[in-house]
Amino acid sequence: MGEGSGANGEWRRGSSMPSDETRRLLRHPDAPTRATLLELLFDVVYVAALALLSTRLAQQATWTGAARVLVLLMAVWWIWSITALLTDFYNPDEPKIQVIVAWGMLGSIVMTATIPLAFASLGWVFAGMYTAIHVVRGVVLVALLRGHQAQIRAARILCWFTLSGALWLAGAFLPNSARIVLWGVALLIDYVAAALRYPTPRLGRVPLHQYEKASVHLGERYQQFVILALGDIILVPLLLINRSDLTVTRMGMLLLAFVTMLLFWQIYVQRAGSLLQVAISERPARATRWAPYTHLVMVAGIVSSAAGFEMLVSHSRARAGFGLVAVVIGGPTLFLLGRIVFAYQVFGRIAWARLGWLVLLVGAAPAFLSLPPMALAGYTVSVLLGVAVSDTARTLGRRERKY
Repeated sequence: MGEGSGANGEWRRGSSMPSDETRRLLRHPDAPTRATLLELLFDVVYVAALALLSTRLAQQATWTGAARVLVLLMAVWWIWSITALLTDFYNPDEPKIQVIVAWGMLGSIVMTATIPLAFASLGWVFAGMYTAIHVVRGVVLVALLRGHQAQIRAARILCWFTLSGALWLAGAFLPNSARIVLWGVALLIDYVAAALRYPTPRLGRVPLHQYEKASVHLGERYQQFVILALGDIILVPLLLINRSDLTVTRMGMLLLAFVTMLLFWQIYVQRAGSLLQVAISERPARATRWAPYTHLVMVAGIVSSAAGFEMLVSHSRARAGFGLVAVVIGGPTLFLLGRIVFAYQVFGRIAWARLGWLVLLVGAAPAFLSLPPMALAGYTVSVLLGVAVSDTARTLGRRERKY
């Protein structure tokens, strides 16, 4: 059902005309594309969140531990992603929108503080804050946008977050085995509802043309978050080294972590980052709808790589073992996979060179189970270097054909 028919049309006819103050809440098409200082401050909160998640994965490098970290990461990421979309739909310089962003920032801080005990005694705080961030934001937007058709979009999103919020709160009071299932279902509702454009009884879906209003600002926000996340790869190993002896092996691991961070930057910011800007300019609806999902996979890869280097720096072992191999190789695997899928979804092209490197990376994983950890880390860096070099060669080849 579209916004101009049925109940939607009746809603608008029965509502008052939007005031100038209400219209000012919406982002103007000619608004600056640069992120505001408040948005950048909002991102800083996630430095601690990502560090805690990578540390938790390093401490519990099991299937159960990875599943719990994934659930927590998906929740934290969804708050950031929805807030980024909020400041692209609405005017981030308006005080009322800034209050909503500040509320999300406060809630994110509380959630971050409870990450270590989210599957223990503080699960109710984590779930309650996640639900409160989304529901309060929705209620405030519905009230502020009275008389404007954007109110219908806010109402749709509010309905779905209210539904998933009930599952979040119910899961917080269940044992861990049931909690992770119920929270997983709640996240599935949040992610699928967004992918389907929030279909709501009597209100229909968010029209595609509203996603086409996305600006270059949104692409910049995703770039900024990925750059921020990349710092996690080097942050935790540095902190660990400061608390322990600086051996030659640990210094070698630290240097490999640094090179990994640079190669991720090379692959994303110089290549995929510019791709995101082009995608939003040429196909804003597809880029806006797919960016949260593909970037989640890339951010999960960064968290896994950070956890891997934390394990490499903090533990000395003769052989890598399954847990370490899974975490260290899993990081670049997820990062490359997210990058490949994003390019395919937006432009319909498969990056065969990257796919080949990905197969090479995963296929060699069993061989490192009984080898020293340094060999494992060196191999992943070599594969990432191969991806970066092949990207550069492909770009230069295109330039030569062009001229």
